[in-house]
Amino acid sequence: MASSSRATSSRRSVFDAAYIRSEFSAAGISGHFIPLIWKYVLQNPRCSNLDGVPSLPAAAYALLRQKFRPTTSTLTAAADSKDRTTTKLLISLQNGESVEAVVMRYDTRLGKYDGKPRPGGVRSTLCVSSQVGCKMGCRFCATGTMGFKSNLSSGQIVEQLVHASRYSQIRNVVFMGMGEPMNNYNALVEAIGVFTGSPFQLSPKRITVSTVGIIHGINKFNADLPKVNLAVSLHAPDQDIRCQIMPAARAFPLVKLMNVLQSYQNESKQIIFIEYIMLDGVNDQEEHAHQLGKLLETFKAVVNLIPFNPIGSSSNFKTSSDQNVKKFQKVLKGIYHIRTTVRQQMGQDIAGACGQLVRFIAISKLVRFHVGGLKQVEPEIGEIPVSFVAKAKGSELTEDDVKQFVAKEVIYYKKVREVTFVDKIPKAPSGKILRKELRKQLQQQQQGV
Repeated sequence: MASSSRATSSRRSVFDAAYIRSEFSAAGISGHFIPLIWKYVLQNPRCSNLDGVPSLPAAAYALLRQKFRPTTSTLTAAADSKDRTTTKLLISLQNGESVEAVVMRYDTRLGKYDGKPRPGGVRSTLCVSSQVGCKMGCRFCATGTMGFKSNLSSGQIVEQLVHASRYSQIRNVVFMGMGEPMNNYNALVEAIGVFTGSPFQLSPKRITVSTVGIIHGINKFNADLPKVNLAVSLHAPDQDIRCQIMPAARAFPLVKLMNVLQSYQNESKQIIFIEYIMLDGVNDQEEHAHQLGKLLETFKAVVNLIPFNPIGSSSNFKTSSDQNVKKFQKVLKGIYHIRTTVRQQMGQDIAGACGQLVRFIAISKLVRFHVGGLKQVEPEIGEIPVSFVAKAKGSELTEDDVKQFVAKEVIYYKKVREVTFVDKIPKAPSGKILRKELRKQLQQQQQGV
């Protein structure tokens, strides 16, 4: 049994493009079958094996059974915002770590461009993660509090799109989730190659990669990913403020970064998207707007002002007032003629907004609780995934929150004696089924079964 488990965990994601192409080539199997396999998994996201893929040669089925899995990650939980525009996905990896992805739904007809209503209708954008955690340590970002855990494989990045496709037809993908994409460059390029090919067929123009300013990545970005949008998390108009709120900026001086961006734009002819988080009293004054306007004078850029989203006790920053945001935007648009937008806040109530990912990911493991309180019944040990408790309870969880939730939700369990967090998430269908099973076990004990 143990060897079987190890064999299963050693199999790679079928979406690890370079690996599956190499294995098919070594086995003398044509690579044109690979998109058919991907299409099958996309259409059957819950499939447990690849035997149902039609029209493959016999050697391909044998290779797939031996070395590949349909997906190596599991969709553990999904939380919808109250307005139903945002769905946050908690995705468990086979090494026990977790990442988050966020589906955002927009109705383009509600916006305006050049004073006119936008054409189109509802479209969905997927925000994907590229790493577990992040080593950049931005002080306004919840993911930065985790530190760096590991890089995702290209397959694990693509699987986020597979999971998200169960909830919405994705038109756009933004690499603005957990991690710094440029620090996982090879997997980034490989995953985007899969996104833009069959069966996903996403346009490169509808994919955006956000970076804090990794210069060596920007230098080769246009050659490797032509037509893909580049967004730069600038967040300050000078080096001093940038280093205060983004420690990694010390490695990438602003003057050098702007020179590299100018070279990139001259070569690619692409608009550069500038992300700028609005922090009250830190970088949101009119003088900062003028500094930013002058910094971007020679660029064809779009500035996206991002209201700061609270991330709990790990940050002392406050959100800029609406008045300051409007003044800032007015300076950039009116004086420097820079197209400037204010990012629509989505998913705050489920900690799925910009900068909030991993607000409860850090404890998205397993709650193990010891309970008792009924006569002639020995204390029981029960388990509920934290992600389920978080979805039912709300935002940040303390041990007391979990105790109260378990005591209230699990019938018969009137007193919670102890709560611990366990690293490994079991393959449990849901908290509801777990509670049902626990009740059944306790009733059987009461009846002497």
